[in-house]
Amino acid sequence: MNSLHPLGKLLISVAYIFFVTSIHKYDITRLILFSIYLIFAYTIGELSVREGLYRMRLILPLLIFAGIFNPFLDKEILFYIGSLGISGGVISMITMTIKGFYTVLAVYALIATTSIDDICYALRCIHVPKILVTVIMLIYRYFDVMAGEADRITTAYMLRAPSQKGIHYKAWGTLVGQWLLRSMDRAEVVYESMLLRGFKGEFAGRKRKTAPLDVIYPVVWVGIFAVIRYCV
Repeated sequence: MNSLHPLGKLLISVAYIFFVTSIHKYDITRLILFSIYLIFAYTIGELSVREGLYRMRLILPLLIFAGIFNPFLDKEILFYIGSLGISGGVISMITMTIKGFYTVLAVYALIATTSIDDICYALRCIHVPKILVTVIMLIYRYFDVMAGEADRITTAYMLRAPSQKGIHYKAWGTLVGQWLLRSMDRAEVVYESMLLRGFKGEFAGRKRKTAPLDVIYPVVWVGIFAVIRYCV
């Protein structure tokens, strides 16, 4: 999984999300078949399903909430599942939750086996505007910088108020303002360093050679997705 061309893995992830989200919200059987890709990817890539589920802990309540307030079923479907004693809202909620699971796990499989540099390189291969790719890469890399600044500000506050539990709400605005100003100063220093190292508006991504497996792998999986979606 790690040695495959990043463009193929990116296209598979996009295609998988497209096919999964396009399934009818009451077609649970067909949706369950799409778990084949996740089982394969997590097994071959030696990924942790627990870690993937942990990443979506904040999204799951939103998915359940949205599923509860889904529109009512069509009359034919309502009659069928009503005869089974199942609520239409429950079916819709379960389907939306499964789609959310699949989507997040597919994205996690991509980022766990592909570096941000390779993902940005794949985006440039499909001619995504370079300014957008550069912004994505800078945002990803700047998370650590902002986290470090926030940690230093929090540590300084705790040293000045050792007996206080947490940060007082009256200091939130001031600390956030200081965090923003210090992050902007740090960003200016980082940008000047980039210019000194020859930055000209685009990162030079490492070019990857395409092997036969890099073409066969995405073609086969997209074909499987199409068969499950339209033929099963």
